[in-house]
Amino acid sequence: ISPAGRKRRRGERDMSEELLYEKSCGAVVCCQKDNDIKYLLVCEHGGYWVFPIGHMETGESEHETALREVKEETGLDVTFIDGFRVKDEHNLAREGRPNTIKQTIYFLANYEDQTFVPQESEISQIALHDFESAMASLQFDSFKNILAQAHGFLVQMQKNA
Repeated sequence: ISPAGRKRRRGERDMSEELLYEKSCGAVVCCQKDNDIKYLLVCEHGGYWVFPIGHMETGESEHETALREVKEETGLDVTFIDGFRVKDEHNLAREGRPNTIKQTIYFLANYEDQTFVPQESEISQIALHDFESAMASLQFDSFKNILAQAHGFLVQMQKNA
């Protein structure tokens, strides 16, 4: 029964339950190789290919978090490509936390002439993919959507150059 005394409908949230937010930041990392844009994906130990992301630490800006997480997970020093920032939100009910919303901010970043090294505690593999291969490797629609936005942004930048 809701605070107003009426029964809640199935799926309706009790608004007295406080909604919690977690914030992470990361980047769609790319490089130019063989006259093509390549996208860096990291494979978590669970077998999912994702972008380098992680939780914000106290006092960090979104950019600082993204730079730190990319460096920790890949060993790369990246440079942000101005003008790209995408926010993804989803509920963590599948993880047993129905009152928690995870917000992830993605930037677009590139690197040149560096060797990536996976953070062994979190990452099993790192690979470079062209756009089509990266789309096929990503298991979640939200990641595919973010990659499509990043790729469209880069293609438009190249047309305008």
